[in-house]
Amino acid sequence: MAAMAHELTQAEVLLEGFLALDTPEGFRAELIEGEIVVTPPPDGDHEDYIGLIVSQVIRNSRTEMQFSGNKGLKLRSGGACPKDHAIPDGTFAPTKLRLYRGAEPWMPCEGVAMVLEVTSTKPQADREAKRRCYARGGIPLYLLVDREASSITLFSDPEKDEYREHCTRPLGKPLALPDPFAFELDTADFL
Repeated sequence: MAAMAHELTQAEVLLEGFLALDTPEGFRAELIEGEIVVTPPPDGDHEDYIGLIVSQVIRNSRTEMQFSGNKGLKLRSGGACPKDHAIPDGTFAPTKLRLYRGAEPWMPCEGVAMVLEVTSTKPQADREAKRRCYARGGIPLYLLVDREASSITLFSDPEKDEYREHCTRPLGKPLALPDPFAFELDTADFL
């Protein structure tokens, strides 16, 4: 008997097409809730906010942290979509776990302590779709710097596709980061 050919589902075709993308240098391609999202290189203010946060985490965190600004994460998806593939602006993980060493370009998110996004060309994606993706992935903390709203929000306590807790502060005011970070993030220099 001849082997039956496997017909690809729409989700499998989308995932294969996404993984085969050849984006221009500096651009990011992500698969978020069944949509391929390509973003251009960020502006200087975007990178400055990330740098300010990373330097405070490295200096002040109770637990020693590793940081990656380009780590692709595979996250559970909602519904019939293929797994979400997101590249957060920042990914923090306890150094002792060595999550990045030997990791594939798209790694599972288990062990990640916090992801960071700074709004840029598609702020709604950071506020909504990516928030749901990170919650579905069980990432304990999601830190969002919303440049349009001039605020910073820490989402915590993920359940299904939402975070049950959040704390929003205006930029310029401190924001408490819980364990494993356990310090107040100073946002005075964000203004």
